[in-house]
Amino acid sequence: MMRLVPRDEISAGWQIATPLLAVLATMIAGGILFTVMGYDPVAAIRTIFWDPLFGSAASYSRPQLLVKAAPLILIASGLAMGFRAGIWNIGAEGQYIIGGITGAAVALVAYPAEGMWIFPAMVLAGALGGWAWGMVPAMLRNWFGASEILVSLMLVYVAQKVAAWMAFGPMKNPEGFGFPGSRNLQQYPAASNPELIAGTGAHWGVVAAAAAVLVTWFLISRHIRGFHIRAAGLAPRAARFAGVRPETLVAFCLGLSGACAGMAGLFEVSGPAGQITDSFGSGYGFTAIIVAFLGRLHPVGILLAGLLLALTYIGGELAQLTLQLPAATVQVFQGMLLFFLLGFDLLTRFRLQRGIAA
Repeated sequence: MMRLVPRDEISAGWQIATPLLAVLATMIAGGILFTVMGYDPVAAIRTIFWDPLFGSAASYSRPQLLVKAAPLILIASGLAMGFRAGIWNIGAEGQYIIGGITGAAVALVAYPAEGMWIFPAMVLAGALGGWAWGMVPAMLRNWFGASEILVSLMLVYVAQKVAAWMAFGPMKNPEGFGFPGSRNLQQYPAASNPELIAGTGAHWGVVAAAAAVLVTWFLISRHIRGFHIRAAGLAPRAARFAGVRPETLVAFCLGLSGACAGMAGLFEVSGPAGQITDSFGSGYGFTAIIVAFLGRLHPVGILLAGLLLALTYIGGELAQLTLQLPAATVQVFQGMLLFFLLGFDLLTRFRLQRGIAA
């Protein structure tokens, strides 16, 4: 029988190549899947990965790349800090939703006032909302030893119910003819998140995502907190002897990732989404987990991975329109990508060895 044996040394080259191999394997497996479903695999792959950038509709889809990538990069940057320390926030989607709600609440309370203070206050409220939602699993882990994985994941469903309640209740637009959902913040200039440079898709969320990449790089490579995070992830027991307090690290990492997810939610509700609805939450929080791992938890890698996953979103929508591919195509692709990434990762750290029969 075969068994997995840890490698004596992990190849740096293979660690870099693994994400690329995972993407290639996903394309091959996706092509096989499309063939089985009765679609032209070459046309499907081209539509998803090529046409959004260089096809006939590229003038529309290229700006959308930044719109889709910004929340993924912003959320993944926060998640990567915790993942490096072995702190697993799986509930960024819930923090994203709560951040959108708290940020939108500031705008709806201020409406119809005008002032330059409104949008910054919304950003702060969004970050605080996500931070508070992220601190719930942090406190339960620190005080009672509860799993942050389960708690943060379960809180996603609570956040979804809160969003539905808000859309049908406290935040319901009084001028919306009875339809659920808040006022459209895109129609409220003081609270809107418009395109900053025409034709690029860049809004304030893109600026925040770029800043998050730089801040993450600085924290990881130049700050004492980054040393604590790396030490806790590589050798938790040694980190304790070095003066790292696990409780402080848990609160910092879950709070930071929650704040990043909350800001992403605010930028989305004040920009592309426009309003709080009963279905607010596009799955960015879950997809950002794939982005973080595909980017090897490194800021530059997260930037590139975020752009790639955003491309699958746009390409998937384009494939639905032109090839009539099922709507679940994007989720299948992302799931396969994570599957192959974890599989290649396993073979990077372990090797197969023939076991000796007893």
